[in-house]
Amino acid sequence: MLVVLAMSATMLAQTTPAAPGAAPSTAAASSAAVQTSDAMKPAAKGIAVDDSFVIGADDILGVSVWKEQDVSRVVTVRSDGKISLPLVGELQASGKTPKQLEDEIRIKLSAFISDPEVTLIVQEIRSHRYNVLGMVSHPGSYVLTNTTTVLDAIAMSGGFRDFAKQKAIYILRTGPDGNKTRLPFNYREVVKGDKTKQNIKLENGDTVVVP
Repeated sequence: MLVVLAMSATMLAQTTPAAPGAAPSTAAASSAAVQTSDAMKPAAKGIAVDDSFVIGADDILGVSVWKEQDVSRVVTVRSDGKISLPLVGELQASGKTPKQLEDEIRIKLSAFISDPEVTLIVQEIRSHRYNVLGMVSHPGSYVLTNTTTVLDAIAMSGGFRDFAKQKAIYILRTGPDGNKTRLPFNYREVVKGDKTKQNIKLENGDTVVVP
């Protein structure tokens, strides 16, 4: 009997309209929170990228328009390189820098919003990758960040397996002309503090080979 009375009281509290000026009920507040989806609002923080970074397929972007939450979105660049935004429609994102895309969105929105303030943030990089092959614990493809070095790549792949030739590691890099360059990396020298220039920052498409 007590359980029934408790349930009735709860149902009454949820269905009874709040008095004018009263604070909204917990249920009403929850409903309002559901209506404002987190997916519609880009996070304040993103990944720091330099001016040379080029957006690619599968990258996640946060587009924030000041005082225009209905337009702000977190979007994933599709396989065709495009994104979709309210009012703007479809835009080519792949192949552009974040600043270029931000400016294009601002221009498109200016036809609907007076002096729109647009901020584009790279929230996750998925298009830029490097590979680690050979005598490491976890060979494979990894997401590339701006600061990934050869040592970082080796650590991310779980380190060396037995009998890895740590002095004969090399990086295969494909140039704009399609030709491959082989860059040597002597792990023993680098960790001793000798010839540390070998510990280069990796570029998109680089392959670290551990014989």
